[in-house]
Amino acid sequence: MTPTQHLLFLLAVAVATYAQTMTGFAFGLVLLGLSSLFALAPLPDMSNTVSILTLINALVAIGRSRPHVDWTLLRPALISSLIGVGLGVAALDLIHGRMSVILQWLLGLTILVCAFMLVMQARQLARVSRKPVFVFFGIISGLLGGLFSSAGPPMVYQLYRQPLPLAVIRNSLLVIFAANAVVRLSLVTWQGSIHANTLWMSLEAFPIVVVLTWLVRRFASADSIKTVKRMVFVLLIAAGLGLFVPASRTLLNMVF
Repeated sequence: MTPTQHLLFLLAVAVATYAQTMTGFAFGLVLLGLSSLFALAPLPDMSNTVSILTLINALVAIGRSRPHVDWTLLRPALISSLIGVGLGVAALDLIHGRMSVILQWLLGLTILVCAFMLVMQARQLARVSRKPVFVFFGIISGLLGGLFSSAGPPMVYQLYRQPLPLAVIRNSLLVIFAANAVVRLSLVTWQGSIHANTLWMSLEAFPIVVVLTWLVRRFASADSIKTVKRMVFVLLIAAGLGLFVPASRTLLNMVF
């Protein structure tokens, strides 16, 4: 990467870290969207970098304390999401060469759909959803995690609808994201898909993720979450359109 690209990458990492720490989601989508929009690195390398940085963000956010979660509810979502990660990584391995435009198209579409999901006011349910519902959202989240290291939006939507304390919801998301990142990294390492570029980008972004996560957790106010959501929405729409429209044109040209 050129010096300008390095600067843009670190800026994207800072924005993604701030959004993730404030709201519990959007790290992967923001970083992947901005990085792909500015063509900072190949999508597979950036996805692997997102997995590493997501794990770092989750571990720093959790800290030394044992996260308070409802394991009865979290367990089915966690297990199904890990299965989804495996399926997503397997699908990713099948997409290569000229088919990479399909991956770009899927990422753009995913970002656009998730952008609207993240700002929708999900009405809180009267009672906690049944386990099959958590399993369904877990698989969908895992698929996105395996493909793009972005497992957040479906599970965020599902958990924020539940009549649960906010701390339990955020901690549950952190646990799921950390577990998904570990499984995904294990699978892509076994496939031999972790390249030196991924490790260097992760090392470069490491200080920003650690320091900014700690600062936001310590000093940010809860009142600014709505503002952050609006900011993330605008960024995701811009990044999603920037990927979806060109990829759609390329696919149409390939078909016709």
